[in-house]
Amino acid sequence: MSSLHVILVEPEIHWNTGNIGRTTLAAGAELHLVEPLGFSLDDRYLLRAGLDYWPHVRLRVWPSWDAIERRLPELGEPFFFSSQGARSFWDVHYPDDVALVFGCESVGLPETLLARHAARTLRIPMVEPRLRSINLSTTAGLAMFEVVRQRTASGS
Repeated sequence: MSSLHVILVEPEIHWNTGNIGRTTLAAGAELHLVEPLGFSLDDRYLLRAGLDYWPHVRLRVWPSWDAIERRLPELGEPFFFSSQGARSFWDVHYPDDVALVFGCESVGLPETLLARHAARTLRIPMVEPRLRSINLSTTAGLAMFEVVRQRTASGS
């Protein structure tokens, strides 16, 4: 059985995380949060964004990037999202086991991490050149459902 993991590195905004949690349910994914978090997991806005689905989210919280990075091979092939990514997320054939990695809302993923994984950085194409980025929950939803679309098309 294929696995899909969504990793949020130091997310800052509760409603983005709540919305992403709800979307992971729809996509059959597991959500991983890397501390420090910019909010409490008991935050009423997080719970409101996740609606009554939040208790059903398959959630793992990690104390640091180092802790989850050691375990990435168990989760699947990682892909790192950045507005400066090397290629479009449409140009990837996603493997059966995949981990989609996203940075925090204000600064994204650390440059050192992106440089270390330069061949695995992806971007969401944007028509408007003045945009710096797309909202985190929108980006995560697009990425998850591209994986789902590919799996559905291939019969996986």
